[in-house]
Amino acid sequence: MVEITVEQARAAFPVLQRVAYLNAGTFGPLARETVDAMHDQARRELEQGRSGDPYFRELRQRRAQVRALLAQELGVEPGLVALTASTTNACAIVLAGLDLKADDEVVTTDEEHFGLLGPLHASRARLRIARTRGLPPDQALERIVAEIGPRTRLVALSHVSWLTGQVLPVEAVRQATQVPMVVDGAQSVGAIPVSAAPFDFYAVSCQKWLCGPDGTGGLYVRDPERLRVALPSHWSRVDHAENGSFVPSPGSARFDAVPLSGPALAGLEVALSLAPGWRFHRAQEMAERCRALLAERFSVATPPGQSTLVSFAPGADPAQAATRLYARGVVVRDLPGTPWLRVSCGYWTSEDDLARLLAALQ
Repeated sequence: MVEITVEQARAAFPVLQRVAYLNAGTFGPLARETVDAMHDQARRELEQGRSGDPYFRELRQRRAQVRALLAQELGVEPGLVALTASTTNACAIVLAGLDLKADDEVVTTDEEHFGLLGPLHASRARLRIARTRGLPPDQALERIVAEIGPRTRLVALSHVSWLTGQVLPVEAVRQATQVPMVVDGAQSVGAIPVSAAPFDFYAVSCQKWLCGPDGTGGLYVRDPERLRVALPSHWSRVDHAENGSFVPSPGSARFDAVPLSGPALAGLEVALSLAPGWRFHRAQEMAERCRALLAERFSVATPPGQSTLVSFAPGADPAQAATRLYARGVVVRDLPGTPWLRVSCGYWTSEDDLARLLAALQ
């Protein structure tokens, strides 16, 4: 963590000089230092090649450093964090390793992204869907717990709803049941404080609120010995035999599913080191300000006091509205199948960004 001013933090992201960038829920803005690190690594590989003991030693060291920085974000030990390509990839690793059967049940909600729903469907388990959308935490908890039964093998839900930004009661669900839990942290890690330790599995996207390169993510596995390595890679084993059997890497590194390029690792290492210590408070403050401003003129789907996402009905076709806003220098996204636009407020968001949003909506 670094201690800088809001103005210095904004200056790190060149895109903010051009537009009101309010879509970190899809891709966070890239900092100049992040891209410089990626370019430097790519040029070194161009000029020196991608081979030799020094190259691979540095690659392993960088993986270890990124793993440690991600673990710090999650409040867990580095040895329990795997490096993945995305939250979806992390969820797929968990669902494949659990070997669920057709008569097993998984409890989830009606607020989930396909990044979690896709792997759940592929697992062949039967889904029990708790209707939590729009409910306060205590009622959402009741709905989720009510779906847990004797055949429930897993509870799978987001920490923050990608649709409304509502914080789901993941900690209360954990306390209410001993059933294993996988938490989709795509809209939480880097946006709000996270402690992944109580959960069995916690999936991370690094290209969103952590402002890392695309194709980077992570997975916390509390007890690596209890999850089968169903998607092995070169990085997930210490040794292997000619028949393909292998000795897994220690800890959660056995679930490292992708190589991650040298430039991606270099950029992610820098991105994870740039965020200021005040980021969560600032992002929450700007989200509340955004919600209050929008509520003066629009129907807002996000209740007060939630995360850094604010969804609202613009009173017109959301996809067309998002296109018009983009043309006016305001980057938000529409949510297919809903009447809403979604605004992402980061620690880099300013009052001027919100003013531009409101002006472009007129």
